[in-house]
Amino acid sequence: MGLLDRLEVVSRERRLKVARAVLYLAQGTFGECDSEVDVLHWSRYNCFLLYQMGTFSAFLELLHMEIDNSQACSSALRKPAISIADSTELRVLLSVMYLMVENIRLERETDSYGWRRARETFRTELSFSMHNEEPFALLLFSMVTKFCSGLAPHFPIKKVLLLLWKVVMFTLGGFEQLQALKVQKREELGLPPLAEDSIQVVKSMRAASPPSYTLDLGESQLAPPPSKLRGRRGSRRQLLTKQDSLDIYNERDLFKTEEPATEEEEESAGDGERTLDGELDLLEQDPLVPPPPSQAPLSAERVAFPKGLPWTPKVRQKDIEHFLEMSRNKFIGFTLEQDTDTLVGLPRPIHESVKTLKQVTRVGSQSSGIGSHQGILAKEHKYISIADVQIKNEEELEKCPMSLGEEVVPETPCEILYQGMLCSLPQYMIALLKILLAAAPTSKAKTDSINILADVLPEEMPITVLQSMKLGIDVNRHKEIIVKSISALLLLLLKHFKLNHIYQFEYVSQHLVFANCIPLILKFFNQNILSYITAKNSISVLDYPCCIIQDLPELTTESLEAGDNNQFCWRNLFSCINLLRLLNKLTKWKHSRTMMLVVFKSAPILKRALKVKQAMLQLYVLKLLKIQTKYLGRQWRKSNMKTMSAIYQKVRHRMNDDWAYGNDIDARPWDFQAEECTLRANIEAFNSRRYDRPQDSEFSPVDNCLQSVLGQRLDLPEDFHYSYELWLEREVFSQPICWEELLQNH
Repeated sequence: MGLLDRLEVVSRERRLKVARAVLYLAQGTFGECDSEVDVLHWSRYNCFLLYQMGTFSAFLELLHMEIDNSQACSSALRKPAISIADSTELRVLLSVMYLMVENIRLERETDSYGWRRARETFRTELSFSMHNEEPFALLLFSMVTKFCSGLAPHFPIKKVLLLLWKVVMFTLGGFEQLQALKVQKREELGLPPLAEDSIQVVKSMRAASPPSYTLDLGESQLAPPPSKLRGRRGSRRQLLTKQDSLDIYNERDLFKTEEPATEEEEESAGDGERTLDGELDLLEQDPLVPPPPSQAPLSAERVAFPKGLPWTPKVRQKDIEHFLEMSRNKFIGFTLEQDTDTLVGLPRPIHESVKTLKQVTRVGSQSSGIGSHQGILAKEHKYISIADVQIKNEEELEKCPMSLGEEVVPETPCEILYQGMLCSLPQYMIALLKILLAAAPTSKAKTDSINILADVLPEEMPITVLQSMKLGIDVNRHKEIIVKSISALLLLLLKHFKLNHIYQFEYVSQHLVFANCIPLILKFFNQNILSYITAKNSISVLDYPCCIIQDLPELTTESLEAGDNNQFCWRNLFSCINLLRLLNKLTKWKHSRTMMLVVFKSAPILKRALKVKQAMLQLYVLKLLKIQTKYLGRQWRKSNMKTMSAIYQKVRHRMNDDWAYGNDIDARPWDFQAEECTLRANIEAFNSRRYDRPQDSEFSPVDNCLQSVLGQRLDLPEDFHYSYELWLEREVFSQPICWEELLQNH
């Protein structure tokens, strides 16, 4: 309480000193702790205590003051080089707020009732407008746009983005809460439950070895010449079977070293590099990570082949209608729009096909917690999404606005956030993508690009080799954290907006596409992605809270070069998966955007990412390859059969999707522009109907009763009584009225 009282003093230096003391409390009073566990325990305890004492509100007022501090902005603008010293106050404030949000956000079973209540109260305060102020996330978004516009180049953008990501995750919910909300919403709309939990399915998937262009060098040297193999079909089949099983299921090789790519892939990769303005050589092959010596190779007999496909096949209502339209045109000569029940005149195989598309398959035994028992698990092929229902409802509201009445929109945190972001949403998306571009490892420093290193560069540049290496690691780590926070933030926003209303999701998606998000992500992957994921841009002895509990060893250039013992940088792997999921969200069911992937030559870039042996990352790469396979030509499919097999094994099947053949009627190039224009018109109609309703709309009722209109009380200004007689004289008595002209005109 004493510290909070002293936060209100006029002197900026004294306020900063008190804020540092509060930061020491939020960090866990590490000077009085003996272990890392104690530091984390007291950090969590103190953050709840600080919130209950009203610290967050006090720091929010100080943050407003610092944002509006024109003196600091002008001082930073005048400096030739901005350093970490220009954002000291902001960094202290944002650090305290970040620690409070992160500690209170995480739930534990041992939390007391008071802490649980405090968590829900805090979530409500951050989600909704309190005391006529905007939600906290919008304040942080405004800081991002202000930084990108050049008005406040001293803002510590890494801390702002991290806090923004955690606030959105806290207020809207993470991926597990999102799945629970999806199940709840489907139940409210009367839709059948989901066939599987996508998070659990991906967790149980195994990574496949990357597809190799030719046999390994060792095997090709030992194998007999092709002329001898022609006559020995059994040996050839045995060799190929062995190779396939090793490629797909052998867990010994972390990453199989590939031979140089074919001529066709080299040409397409070069074209893609030129199109994306990529700076890295697509064909550079760095030495890959060797397998750990302790891990013994698996024998061919121990290879466990998966049983069945991981995903339940799906079919959309649109796909059934499309199939029946083609069948009716072929056999009858006319169509029935939106009729999937009438099968008169169609041959028996068509009846069976429609039945299969609509059918509910039933699976046998199912195990429970006590023991296995015979149960029935229903899996329906026909899938009706929440988006389908929302689009249908929107069409009805546009068609019959009077009879259906006004739509009741629940005031959820997601809805509040969208309403607040709506006016400036294009600027927010452009700002985030600008920062992402500046932080991408493939980007070159340009004079007109924004400076994202303002809160990491020291006042004095390093003079020794050790200092330079340490700063280089710090700069790379800084960029990686920025990429991680932006990718996670954009993915969370898209997923929550899609669940809240499909046109909110489409609005954000369109602005991301218009801001060149698709080529930006492809440019990000236009590097040796394996080296990026195995990068070691961290110094473990300087990580918190290890650095303040243990005695720091002397740092040397050798220890910095060695790095830590982690085989992967999970931060970078997380960022890559998020960016791939983001790309999937933008291109799914959008033929025009899929064609952008083809135009930018994304196939060799994505295929190279399959070298990373992680199941979730491979799944989203294969999804992106699947949607563009039909456009890549027969020769590409013929020379990439192992990739095609991996798509078949890992990606969900759509019942009548001929992704592998390219006969899709929806793939007509002249429809692409019309598709985007129609979508944009629907989005504008939705935003206009729900958010831009004027008070006197054309559908508002009109009072035609003279007595009722004259009897209404009107609020007149105070000075009207004094000027009323002058108004009568000027507007009524002094204006001659020619009644004859009025009669003639009518």
